[in-house]
Amino acid sequence: MTQTLDSSIRTNPENQPQTLPAWQDLKDAAAALQPLQAKDGSVADQADIPAASANVDTIIRCIQELTPLFSHDRVYLDALVSDFGRWNDAGLGVPDFLDSLVEFQPQLDRADGRRHLVIFPMYTQNGSTNRLVEAVLIEVLWPEFIAELEAGDYSNKLFVPIRFLDFTPGYDTNSAVLFPETVAVRETPQFTWGAIFADREAARFRRVVAAAADITRLELPEEARLLLEDQHLAEETFVMWDLIHDRTHMRGDLPFDPFMIKQRMPYFLYSLEELRCDLTAFRESVRIAADDDASEEARRHARLVQYAVIFDRIFRFAITGSRVRNYDGLGGQLLFAWLHQNHVLHWTDTTLTIDWDEVPGVVIALGEKIQQLYWRSIDRPKIAHWLAAYELVSETVTPHPASIWAKGPDALPLDGPPRGLTDAVLDDEFPLSMFFEALDRKMKDVIESTAGITGRNP
Repeated sequence: MTQTLDSSIRTNPENQPQTLPAWQDLKDAAAALQPLQAKDGSVADQADIPAASANVDTIIRCIQELTPLFSHDRVYLDALVSDFGRWNDAGLGVPDFLDSLVEFQPQLDRADGRRHLVIFPMYTQNGSTNRLVEAVLIEVLWPEFIAELEAGDYSNKLFVPIRFLDFTPGYDTNSAVLFPETVAVRETPQFTWGAIFADREAARFRRVVAAAADITRLELPEEARLLLEDQHLAEETFVMWDLIHDRTHMRGDLPFDPFMIKQRMPYFLYSLEELRCDLTAFRESVRIAADDDASEEARRHARLVQYAVIFDRIFRFAITGSRVRNYDGLGGQLLFAWLHQNHVLHWTDTTLTIDWDEVPGVVIALGEKIQQLYWRSIDRPKIAHWLAAYELVSETVTPHPASIWAKGPDALPLDGPPRGLTDAVLDDEFPLSMFFEALDRKMKDVIESTAGITGRNP
């Protein structure tokens, strides 16, 4: 049974922390502190210490004023005050917020509507690589049907879906995740949670897909149209997608650690891993949608996840970000080309059409192809796996004509260290097709407009 906060608590103006002077003061202090911080989070210029220290004092005061609204987080917030105070007293060198970070455990209280104040020296993915003091007010999304799925076949104790209430400048970007790995600490703890902003994912999906469907003259199925019209529905759909995607990274017949965050390898391997997890979410959603024992809400959202995976991948992922080793972009290109070459997606007479009845089988087949690659990799040397992965991608997406990899093993430096093979991959090894080049030109302004978007300003 999901936990849900009383609606009067959530809607009472006195319980809206983003409207309070203490939050505004905290935001202002963090924004003023950031320009004084170096990349590692320290305040390096001694001349800046007095101003920075005053801003830290303000942050401490504001946390203490806001703590009564977050009684469930009191231990963490008290530790946070101590960490800020210790950092200030030590002269604002490289920050260490390990003590407060280990006390923040949002995954233990996934009540729908539960709110948290999160403030750490941290970098924001897709935003800044500098560990600046950033703050976010967040609200947990945990609908009943998600609680049922997570309690059953889709257990994921680390997964925390959230929405924005407000944020400091570092999150006025494309960043849609809040991870403990980003926080400045003296040693790496065991990470016990990962949070994803479902409202940002849903809002930019709705804006981008609506524009792309209009440009390509795609006639949307009724349920897909409703998904684009309803922010709340889209948020819950993304929570379901992310729940299954996130747990997939370490499940299945894998090449030991498929993502290998700390290992340098060709970016198309990351493309396949992210796409594998999305296609697993698609496959499981097909299964749930046909399961008479699943709740009506789970079956409905399972159908919507299928539309979300396809549209987000082919319309947003493929043309978002730079063309420098864009692994999510390549995953979108691969899915689009696979659907086209299997004759379920058609670009004819400047109109996009999709044979929806045939889509599930074709999409699941691509997922099985990637899974077979992974299964074989258990018995393959690393370089042989890399070559097989490149072959899988290049069978469907055309490589750059200048590619050394496309020339085959005889052209590659196979007798040297693996980094030579990685270096041989072009920044844009798989350029956009003519279809995507044209779509990118028409969609560029729309894509750029989604930076900083939330469910409150979709």
